[in-house]
Amino acid sequence: MDSALRTIGSGIINFLRDVGGVSIMFARVVGRLGELPRTARQTFLQMEQIGTGSIPLVLITSIFVGAVAAVQAAYQFQDYVPMVFLGTVVGKSVILELGPVLTALVVGGRVTSSIAAELGTMRVTEQLDAMEILAIDPVRYLVMPRIVAAIVMFPVLVIFSDLLAILGGMFVAHVSLGVNTATFVEGLRLFFYVDDVTSSVIKAATFGGIVALMGCYNGFNTYGGAQGVGRAAMQAVVSSCILILITNYFLATVLFRLIFYKGT
Repeated sequence: MDSALRTIGSGIINFLRDVGGVSIMFARVVGRLGELPRTARQTFLQMEQIGTGSIPLVLITSIFVGAVAAVQAAYQFQDYVPMVFLGTVVGKSVILELGPVLTALVVGGRVTSSIAAELGTMRVTEQLDAMEILAIDPVRYLVMPRIVAAIVMFPVLVIFSDLLAILGGMFVAHVSLGVNTATFVEGLRLFFYVDDVTSSVIKAATFGGIVALMGCYNGFNTYGGAQGVGRAAMQAVVSSCILILITNYFLATVLFRLIFYKGT
C-alpha cells in the first residue's frame, strides 16, 4: 500500500514538475519574441527542415486518408443517402478533423523526436552548458526558432494535406465508386464554409507549437547519455500525441460551439 502511494505521489510530483517546466519554457520564448529577427537564419532553417522535409510523408498519408474517407462514406451512404453528398462528407471530415489531427500526429512524431534527439544530444555532450557559459541563451537561440517555425509551417502542411486528401477522395470516388467529378465537386461546395478552413489553420498552428515545445522541453531535460536521448525522444513523441488529442477536443469545443456556431 505504501509503495503504491509513493508511486502515485511521485507521478503527481513529476507531472506538476513537467507542467511547470513547460510553462516556464513557453513564457521565456514569449518574452524573447522581440529578438526573433536576430535568429531569422535559424528560424528559416527550421522552417525548411519541418516543412520541406515533411512533404513526402504528408503526400502519402493525405492521399490515402482521403481515399479511405471516400470509401467509408460511400459504404455508409449506400441505398440511404444520395452520392452528391459524398464530396460534402469527405471535405468536411478532412478539413475539420482528419487533415489537422492526422497531419499533426504523423508529422509531429517525426518533428518532435528529431528536436528532442538533437537537443538531448547537445545536453548530454554539455553543448548547452557551454552556450550558457558563453552568455548565449539556449532558449532564444535553439527553442524559439523551432517553435516559431513549427507554428508557421504546420498550417501550410495541413492546407497541403487537406487539398491532397480531397483530391485522393475525388479520384477514388470517380474510379472505384462511379461518382463523377462534377457530382463530387457539387457536394464539396454545398456546405463549404471559410470558417472550417480557419478552424483547421488554428488547430494546425496550435499543434505545431505543442510539437515543437514538447521536443524542446524533453531535449533540454535529457540525462543519462545515449540511452537518455532515446528516452527523451520517446517521451516527446508520446507527450505531444496525447496533448494534440486533448487540445483538439478543447479547440473543437471553443471553435464550433462558441466562435463559429451557426445555430439560431
